[in-house]
Amino acid sequence: MAISDKDFQDIKDRIAKFVQQELLGNEKQFQAKHTFADHLPYLEEKRNQVREMGLFTPQIPKEYGGLGLSLHQLGQIYEILASTFYGLYVFNCQAPDAGNMEILMDHGTDYQKETFLKPLIAGKIRSCFSMTEPEFAGSNPLMMGTIAKKEGSNYIINGHKWFTSSAEGANFAIAMVVTDPDNPNPYLRASQIIVPTDTEGFNFIRNISVMGDEGDGWNAHAEIRYENCTVPEENVLGTPGAGFKIAQDRLGPGRIHHCMRWIGECERAFDMMCERAVSREIAPGKTLASKQTIQNWIADSRAEINASRLMVLDAASKIDKSGAASAKIEISTIKFFVAQVLQNVLDRAVQTHGALGMTDDTFLASLWRHERSARIYDGADEVHRSRVAREILKEYSK
Repeated sequence: MAISDKDFQDIKDRIAKFVQQELLGNEKQFQAKHTFADHLPYLEEKRNQVREMGLFTPQIPKEYGGLGLSLHQLGQIYEILASTFYGLYVFNCQAPDAGNMEILMDHGTDYQKETFLKPLIAGKIRSCFSMTEPEFAGSNPLMMGTIAKKEGSNYIINGHKWFTSSAEGANFAIAMVVTDPDNPNPYLRASQIIVPTDTEGFNFIRNISVMGDEGDGWNAHAEIRYENCTVPEENVLGTPGAGFKIAQDRLGPGRIHHCMRWIGECERAFDMMCERAVSREIAPGKTLASKQTIQNWIADSRAEINASRLMVLDAASKIDKSGAASAKIEISTIKFFVAQVLQNVLDRAVQTHGALGMTDDTFLASLWRHERSARIYDGADEVHRSRVAREILKEYSK
């Protein structure tokens, strides 16, 4: 049963109040390096508060202990949580765990749900998603070199992955691997397999430094080598060869999550830009806000953020109503459009702050480091633009 508008507004207000009172006020300690391990006691305390409020894992259906929000509603929650760095983590709806929960709910066996999904939803463990490879184009999931060879009742995995997000400290990985390299249908060659990270042959190499910050734990992207890594066939998600389809099922709603998170970050940067504009004196009696260039930046940012929100909520409504397949154009459009808006707003906010915007004394430098990649992951802007154009031109070709 869907949540009523009144009940949803109450949930939304409670989450916004918690973020404002419990997270934003303590944010400075996270800004410079976001050292995950050092802040775990504090974060677990906040997670327990959210559990007691009955708001943990809001993205999960009620039958699994969540709130049962629609994608349209969830997008609005993600915007609120993304205004501060650890908001999504505190509510246990952070990537890649949220996406892995969806995969396990939709494709997991009873054994997989009991062993991996339940503790993940409870926030007792973390997970990672292992697909991208340094030797192959990450924007083409049909090109991978990591092979899982069937031997008896096991799969032996060998290959090289990187940008396996949140691998350090994760209890298991969902690995996208080639199980049937000779299948004439390239969409049926790959499978997704659950790999416990303590399995022999799952080798954590390093956390990759991204714009000078390698991060740790959940806030990191790891390089992994699979060297004769043996896992039982019961760890295959869905059926062998279903890896590509599962990935596509995951990525559609996931892009809604990303885009609403980016809008939340835009709103935070926008507030900072406006506050700086009215408070920074550039001459006696004059502030930055008196300059038309700054005024144009503020007007353009407001228009772009508002347009982004409406586009994302429209795509979410279509997915809620008819599934992700019905919103292919909308999903790709918001992915490249909102990612660019995020870059626009962040750049203007940094410029408005001048030298201060380059430092870790504000939230802006951290946002830039972590979100310049928005135009790359889950499909580079160029790939999505091309897809949108092809889908549109199909109709004209008829």
